[in-house]
Amino acid sequence: MDKPIFAGNFTQQEPIPEAGIEAAMAVLRSGRLHRYNLAPGEVGEVSLLEEDFAAFTGARYALAVASGGYAMGCALRALGVGHGDRVLSNGFTLAPVPGAIASVGAEPVFVETTEALTIDLDDLETRIATSGARTLLLSHMRGHICDMDRLMEICDAAGVQVVEDCAHTMGAEWDGVPSGRHGVIGCYSTQTYKHINSGEGGFLVSDDAHVMARAIMLSGSYMLYARHTAAPPADVFETVKYDTPNVSGRMDHLRAAILRPQLADLPREVDRWNALYAAVEEGLRNTPGLQVIERHPKERIVGSSIQFLLPGVSAPGIRAILAACAARGVELKWFGAEEPVAFTSRYDSWRYTPAQRLPKTDAILAGLIDMRLPLTFTVEDCRLIAEIIRDEVIAAQPQAAE
Repeated sequence: MDKPIFAGNFTQQEPIPEAGIEAAMAVLRSGRLHRYNLAPGEVGEVSLLEEDFAAFTGARYALAVASGGYAMGCALRALGVGHGDRVLSNGFTLAPVPGAIASVGAEPVFVETTEALTIDLDDLETRIATSGARTLLLSHMRGHICDMDRLMEICDAAGVQVVEDCAHTMGAEWDGVPSGRHGVIGCYSTQTYKHINSGEGGFLVSDDAHVMARAIMLSGSYMLYARHTAAPPADVFETVKYDTPNVSGRMDHLRAAILRPQLADLPREVDRWNALYAAVEEGLRNTPGLQVIERHPKERIVGSSIQFLLPGVSAPGIRAILAACAARGVELKWFGAEEPVAFTSRYDSWRYTPAQRLPKTDAILAGLIDMRLPLTFTVEDCRLIAEIIRDEVIAAQPQAAE
């Protein structure tokens, strides 16, 4: 009997909503793409988007920028992190996170990872005490949120500033609090594979007026900061405008125009993603040799990707499972591969950072498998995908060959 094959595309996103296309066409017809190029009395798409995003997250201030990676680097600069400083971050993350730390001349100090794929809070306490670092760039990697109440207790007690990388958690929550709202600054991405899509783009949010004033100056406002409507009062800028360098990374009206309708639709899209996630999770649960990632009841997730572990499976065994799934149309990524592949890499491949060893993280990454769940999939697609993965994992078990 022929095995079922999945015919979908793991990198195909949904089209931009018609309202976004119409708004983008209006921007193109105006010729005014730069955020500060405004007609008399016009607020502009970028400022309107910032107002929308501040309201969406419950933040006092918001800034739209060119990418999520720029948002993180800008956040660190706005907090005064610079050359030679040490910045804590997850051992399990993606390259733009240590890249943002390196971009300001600082040194990443990696923290161990738990089986829930979150930062190890016991190890965080130890590394705060031994590293001297006073900033944490916390990655909610692949949408997994740690116990934010305990994390903030640890960091507040030690005087550690928290910047949240929410590239994978826009629309997620911890115990009812939107992701990005626990630390001093929350950073988000609107890159194509994130939760709203402008190709590239990002946000910072904060309630700290002086931090946000510095971020706006850093982003390349020149002396046009008064044109920001989700920003601190003008008198705050008087304290920073002569001392803050211009490191331009503004968002333009065209990208803002296509993002605003998507942001309005995001709560509905979160429900759709979570239905896809639940279908795969249910199909994989209780598979021999496979461990699902248990989610904390205080998390409200955005299930745009799913991860699972293949504990104890050898590297050749994992490669064989991935190849068998690929032959049936299911594209899986492996975070334990020795060499980086596309977007997937691990901390020991970032050789611009000081060499560090994280044995707990190594053990987890060795069997960590990752899969995107684009909204072009249906729940039925996800049930089939789970069936294929389950089949191939079971077929790879030693007893299956006996």
